[in-house]
Amino acid sequence: MTYDSDILIVGGGLNGPALALALAQGGLSATVIDALPAATHADDGFDGRAYALALASMRLLEAVGIWRDVGMRSQPINRIVASDGHAGEGPAPFFLDFHHGEIEEGPMGYMLEDRYLRQALLAAMQTAPGVTLISGQTVVAQAPDATGVTVTLASGKTLRGRVLVGCDGRRTGTGTRAGIKRTGWDYGQTALVCAVAHEHPHNGEAHQFFMPAGPLAILPLPGNRSSIVWSETHAGAAAIQALDDEGYLAALRPRFGDFRGEISLTGARFAYPLNLTLANSFVAPRVALLGDAAHGVHPIAGQGLNLGLRDVGALAEVLVEARRRGEDIGASDVLERYQTWRRFDTVLMAAGTDAVNKLFSNDNPLLRLARDLGMGAVSAVPGLRRRFIREAAGLNGDLPRLMSGRAL
Repeated sequence: MTYDSDILIVGGGLNGPALALALAQGGLSATVIDALPAATHADDGFDGRAYALALASMRLLEAVGIWRDVGMRSQPINRIVASDGHAGEGPAPFFLDFHHGEIEEGPMGYMLEDRYLRQALLAAMQTAPGVTLISGQTVVAQAPDATGVTVTLASGKTLRGRVLVGCDGRRTGTGTRAGIKRTGWDYGQTALVCAVAHEHPHNGEAHQFFMPAGPLAILPLPGNRSSIVWSETHAGAAAIQALDDEGYLAALRPRFGDFRGEISLTGARFAYPLNLTLANSFVAPRVALLGDAAHGVHPIAGQGLNLGLRDVGALAEVLVEARRRGEDIGASDVLERYQTWRRFDTVLMAAGTDAVNKLFSNDNPLLRLARDLGMGAVSAVPGLRRRFIREAAGLNGDLPRLMSGRAL
């Protein structure tokens, strides 16, 4: 039987290319099928989008050869402050305050703009051994069998591999064609995403301000700039997004506060409806799902991409080890190892972000008192605070080798 690649990956965003590079390090070949033209990823204009990468995620990017190209463009996260309150009134007196100096490994994470990460992944795929990129094509059919899986592209071209991996987002066609159903619900919230320039330096501090309509994250970017992820009700967000830039800033200012001086928009503005969606299974015959195709969670903890990169590390490790043992890498028992490793962690994170969002996105005075006292208690106990810091850095749990700084 002839195979075009060991692994066929549907989705050329971030997780798909990262998986291809990780597999290449383990001696497996991969074809990435991207629906977008390659030129789309090559645009180097700043559009406002950025990611909070946990320290463990940075280690994975370093292991696959990406970090050396983007690290100098990142902004270390040295402090995280989480507080509760109302727009225009300032935060409550009790809050969480995490400082990177309480762990030995370094900054808790890094902020990195979308444009730089995408460009680095694209460039790395062009030179990685055994990695093929097919741009501007969609998959319209997939057919698993006893020895592999065949996919059909919209152009009519067919490709054959041993495993098909869906990295194609929350509305994953790969998962749908495999018969995998999903569980989830709408949060009644929309995330407004933008970037702002401000007068005063941020010193690497990230802030999360919980308000009744939803949380506001202020995340440091290089220079006097910050990334904003701001959740409002669907109706409220639609009204704000429809405003011109001055009106948008007028709505943001009382929520942002004046602690960084005057602010101005830089880059584009985006709006994303928020929901929870979990695949009922992460695997099917010859198929595995990862990233948003497997789990879409609330951005309240900024863990979406970090969860996806944990999937990347785990699946690459499972497949590479199976190949070294002489196993069929697409066999059900092999893919089940990946699901066993990752499903509990992602369900736990989904439940945790769901619970935090429900606890904080309301104005119940009793709940508000309880959560403020809880944040104050965590900040006051060094052992608890250190555990939360390590969790934010992605250092807890059963980490894949790549996220621990070890080679496959």
